[in-house]
Amino acid sequence: MFYRDTWVEVDLDRIRHNVTNIKRHSGFEHLFAVVKANAYGHGDLQVARAALDAGADMLSVAFLDEALHLRRAIKDVPILVMGPIRPADLAVAAEQDIHVTAHDLQWLEAVLGYSGKAVNLHLKIDTGMHRIGLTDAASVARACAMIDSNPCLLRTGLFTHFATADAATRDGYDSQVRRLEALTAGIDLAEFRYVHLSNSAALLRFGRQSMANAGRLGISMYGLPPSHEFELPFELQQAFSLHSRITQIKTLDPGSAVSYGATFVAGERIRVGVMPIGYADGWLRYHQGRQVEINGALYPIVGRICMDQCMVQIDDRVHLGDQVDLINDSLTVEAAARDLDTIGYEIVCSISDRVPRVYKQGGRVVGERNERFRPDVEGE
Repeated sequence: MFYRDTWVEVDLDRIRHNVTNIKRHSGFEHLFAVVKANAYGHGDLQVARAALDAGADMLSVAFLDEALHLRRAIKDVPILVMGPIRPADLAVAAEQDIHVTAHDLQWLEAVLGYSGKAVNLHLKIDTGMHRIGLTDAASVARACAMIDSNPCLLRTGLFTHFATADAATRDGYDSQVRRLEALTAGIDLAEFRYVHLSNSAALLRFGRQSMANAGRLGISMYGLPPSHEFELPFELQQAFSLHSRITQIKTLDPGSAVSYGATFVAGERIRVGVMPIGYADGWLRYHQGRQVEINGALYPIVGRICMDQCMVQIDDRVHLGDQVDLINDSLTVEAAARDLDTIGYEIVCSISDRVPRVYKQGGRVVGERNERFRPDVEGE
């Protein structure tokens, strides 16, 4: 249920297509579907279910709050929090059977006295990303010993993150693999249920590492390439599209200015249509001058984009109520990213939760999600 003329459509069939093909290509026994940041703006619950149906068998997020939201609706599926949680919140994670990342010795010392329901821990190894994780072999060995000393702490997983798997050469990737081998030489990786190293770029490009049995599927699950530095092994299908409608049409005389700052001035008599989408929806001011599609034709956004609305220069073929496509299969996420000198991740993650999401399968609407009118029920 939603009451505005701006919405996102997510094609769940395309999510399934991407997951199925990537799992087959990579050859991993286990696959984490990464649904952090509300599934990169697509909707965490809906994408998680589609990914699980397509062959993923685990989920991962960045924060405990995200994991708890998923757990309310999705039972009996492992969920990993890849970022640090507060030691005081370990019991909350354990009670909900949420896997937790152990990222340094200080954190492990803080939870060493934990007594409660057993909690699954994944050791994060820093092999060159230099974000979070253990950085030397002695710390890795010490961390394993600390976990093993407490029966309430389970040594379940081990992982790292590749910083340059999407680069033009594989030198950085190979260096991190060698670094991981050196840091874990003193422990038996077979004692971990999950060893997961690959992100989307590594899954698509390098396949399975000999020491790993799992991978983490992020941006490519949504049909967006992690990089243009290497050729994809198969076609990814973009699942995300963004739409609005024309809510008012005006005819402006020459010399008329549009929007704040008068950055656009009509040089002739023109028609302008208004759309109810703006930078508060994540359609940022940088999109000024870019094109949208209406009835198969392209029209430019004119004037500064406002908080809740923006304007487009149109012709007589456009009418009140017509659908406007801001992102679709022609005006792709990647095209927007190139235009704005950013990455596809940022485009989809920027679309705010006040924009309703509509889910399609087999060409039919199968669900909606509106964060501004969200029923507090288990299945949502």
